[in-house]
Amino acid sequence: MSNSSSISEFLLLAFAATRELQLLHFSFFLGIYLAALLGNGLIITAIICDPHLHTPMYFFLLNLSVLDLSSISTTVPKSMANSLKNTRAISYSACAAQVFLVFFLFSAEYSLLTVMAYDRYVAICRPLHYGILVDSRACVRMAAASWASGFLYALLHTGNTFSLLLCQGNTVDQFFCEIPQILKLSCSDSYLQEAGFLEVSACLFFGCFVFIVLSYVQIFRAVLRIPSEQGRHKAFSMCLPHLAVVSLFISTGLFAYLKPSSISSPNLDLVLAVLYSMVPPTLNPLIYSMRNKELQAAVRKLMLSENFTQQGLVAMPEVSVG
Repeated sequence: MSNSSSISEFLLLAFAATRELQLLHFSFFLGIYLAALLGNGLIITAIICDPHLHTPMYFFLLNLSVLDLSSISTTVPKSMANSLKNTRAISYSACAAQVFLVFFLFSAEYSLLTVMAYDRYVAICRPLHYGILVDSRACVRMAAASWASGFLYALLHTGNTFSLLLCQGNTVDQFFCEIPQILKLSCSDSYLQEAGFLEVSACLFFGCFVFIVLSYVQIFRAVLRIPSEQGRHKAFSMCLPHLAVVSLFISTGLFAYLKPSSISSPNLDLVLAVLYSMVPPTLNPLIYSMRNKELQAAVRKLMLSENFTQQGLVAMPEVSVG
């Protein structure tokens, strides 16, 4: 293989060699995927259908759920399909699309989490200016900027990665196409350019991380000055779910991409990939709804209305016949 253009397909990492373990892998991934689909789907539908949730905080949460649902749908279904078909193959174009979508969605999510930290900062520290600083137009602009930044980052990294000379085979040691694993297939020093891009991105991500930390330092200082215990509890209930989501997303993602090469191994890379690509999209709905009574009430109302509709549809033929 003289260059990347001669590669028609890549071979993804096989979880197991026996058919029984392949089916077990399929069942495990299916359970996680359905949980993420159900949780994020309920949040998206509840926020859209309930007028009481048409606020900036829930608008950003809606975008986060869309990103989570899209990101896990980019990687998991292909891995499950390969287990059912007893194959490891993924086409060159599908691999490139997967790299683009993974980088796009996770970059956009990180940018959105930074925006959500700013939203919480203004709500707690500058409540009198909240309606001016975070109005509907500002919300749309910040969300659009998050999506656009992720798109540009993904376009840059995907184009540069697949312009490299790949002559170290076509086996990707991961259950989806991941940039660090594809860089291992490069046969020249040209991979250093993409490594440099990744370092620049890491610096930008670190800047967002510092912004999030400083925002929460100011938030906690403001919350501790609230005289009433009920007010402090309400403020913490607004901020702690976002902080937990940020911690989960950053700790798994950054360690997966920035861990020292001395401790790198296929098994560790696999575990980290599962953690940062599957755990946050699955747990985020649970984290946000655990202490959010408004969201719980909206989801409960949505589920009851669906049950009522189903009962009404069943009863209608009986009424019409009578």
